[in-house]
Amino acid sequence: MEFMPAIDLIEGQCVRLVQGDFDRQITYGDPLEAAEAIQARGARWLHLVDLDAARSRFGPNRDVIRGICQTLHISVEVGGGIRSIADAEELFDAGVARVIIGTMAIDNPELVEQVAAIRSDGVAVGLDYRRLDGKREVALKGWLERSGKDLFEVLPELAARGASAVIATDISRDGTLEGPDLETLKLLLEFGADHGISVIASGGVSGLEDLASLKSLNVRGSGLFGAISGRAIHDGRLDVGEAVKLCRT
Repeated sequence: MEFMPAIDLIEGQCVRLVQGDFDRQITYGDPLEAAEAIQARGARWLHLVDLDAARSRFGPNRDVIRGICQTLHISVEVGGGIRSIADAEELFDAGVARVIIGTMAIDNPELVEQVAAIRSDGVAVGLDYRRLDGKREVALKGWLERSGKDLFEVLPELAARGASAVIATDISRDGTLEGPDLETLKLLLEFGADHGISVIASGGVSGLEDLASLKSLNVRGSGLFGAISGRAIHDGRLDVGEAVKLCRT
């Protein structure tokens, strides 16, 4: 299992949101410095989210992403505001290894297929959900809108269209350090085993104990591809080097 540190970007700065609330924002500083420190501690993947692009806002984040890819040798995946082939191609040209399609995977699932045709292992779907009305309801547009659709209602088509990975985030746990949603992740691993899609955990990781729980998940010989953590790293609760070591052993 890969440990995948997260950096969320707003106006060129490294930030974290609590439960997806843009009014509950914590700023951590320069994202390139944070990425350099993450690489130095041994991580092989970096998870970046352009929160401005997710809200259809323009800013310096694409330049920041390009700078990180050109400066470092770590594999980078990027989500937020990817609405077209041109957006995906721009990020691939910048050196991004994998793009994460969120809202558009629901609104226009053909985009997943089109991007997969460019790079077969280069597209993940980012499905962020809240437990509402008996569903794991997928949220849209930077968590600001409801889709009315359950996580497992939309996954089969997206897998069929070529998504190589699914990143599932329980919004109620994101940035709260309350621990991951193990129940949903087990169901996702079942789905992944049946449909040939990798599963990446996101949201709620507070320390090594949570990572150990994630690493222990196994369905028919398949475990998680990776685990994403952001706030726990920036708050100093989780050391990247220790996390990488635990995930790889």
